Amino acid sequence: MKNVTDPFLSLGYWPSAGSFGFNTDILATNPINLSVVLGVLIFFGKGVLSDLLDNRKNRILNTIRNSEELRGGALEQLENARARLRKVEKEADQFRMNGYSEIELEKLNLINSTSKTLEQLENYKNETIHFEQQRAINEVRQRVFQQALQGALGTLKSCLNNELHLRTISTNIGMFGTMKEITD
Repeated sequence: MKNVTDPFLSLGYWPSAGSFGFNTDILATNPINLSVVLGVLIFFGKGVLSDLLDNRKNRILNTIRNSEELRGGALEQLENARARLRKVEKEADQFRMNGYSEIELEKLNLINSTSKTLEQLENYKNETIHFEQQRAINEVRQRVFQQALQGALGTLKSCLNNELHLRTISTNIGMFGTMKEITD
């Protein structure tokens, strides 16, 4: 134990400077010095330490409050986002269903309009065929009539002479005269 206390013992051999001096008795002076130092530290440091701890406590509480407010705001934003997502999903489903309905409706309209167009084209085709048949029949009638007329004229020219021709004209004039008298 002598080795540990040697440096402190050598302090005791210094000359004293008036009323101030070192007490070399470690066992007697150390607890007193420590209690004085601790008392001074507690007395003067209590306010500073208390202020530091209060400031730290207030900062921690403010940080917790801010975190809670941010958490509340984040939860509110999350709920708003979820509500918007649900709304958008409903609208998307509605658009999807309306889109399918509109597609089906357009499909039916297209089928109906195509059917009507085909029916009209069929009617136009039938009308055109009927018209062409009537035109062909009329052409054949005209040709038959012309050929019959030419044949009759040819027969008349070959069979008629002037006397027969005059008698036919007189008979026809007489018939027209009788018809005129009947109608008057």
